[in-house]
Amino acid sequence: MTFPQTDRTKLKRLPKRGHFDRETVYSILDEGFICHVGFTVDGQPFVIPTGYARAGDKLYIHGSQASRMLRSLAGEIDACATVTIVDGLVLARSAFHHSMNYRSVLILGRASLVDDPVEKYDALLALSEHIVRGRWADVREPTEQEMVQTTVLKLPIEEASAKIRTGPPLDDEEDYALPIWAGVVPLKLVAGEPVKDPRLTADVPVPEYAAHYKRPITS
Repeated sequence: MTFPQTDRTKLKRLPKRGHFDRETVYSILDEGFICHVGFTVDGQPFVIPTGYARAGDKLYIHGSQASRMLRSLAGEIDACATVTIVDGLVLARSAFHHSMNYRSVLILGRASLVDDPVEKYDALLALSEHIVRGRWADVREPTEQEMVQTTVLKLPIEEASAKIRTGPPLDDEEDYALPIWAGVVPLKLVAGEPVKDPRLTADVPVPEYAAHYKRPITS
């Protein structure tokens, strides 16, 4: 149940912060919203933020057929996807030792086009449910033409690692005597009150998943 530690995923600095078990990697992916996808086209590197969803051991991303990122990745070129969740600001006594508490995942591999209609539908369902669980059952499903206009790619989660920092600041020993406040400012994602569409009719109530929205917390 662990990912192999390859030369590309092994942490060279602070290796104790590295995690290779699937439970840790998957829990971070399931809580996050956005992944940054890195790839190179004609010698030019790009890093593009995009929504995603994990289904089993695959990461799905989607978008318009016109997307340069999706068209490039569909050619099964080398790619890197990262997800980061910031849990707190770490304030040390010295400027040098300020940091953040975070959980992050790195995935390396080659994405491929999802052309099977059933898998494509299931991937779009997973993408919707990853963002707002329960929403898919309420909305109009994609038409055949909309499905044609949408590209879905899958990136196998085979070469991956997580990196996590927790705890208080780590100051130089002589700095602990300084009369400077030090500690952690916790951060978390909190949903506000839903704002209705101005064209929404008055008889449509706010669904439970919007009124009490929350992410799955795994930290």
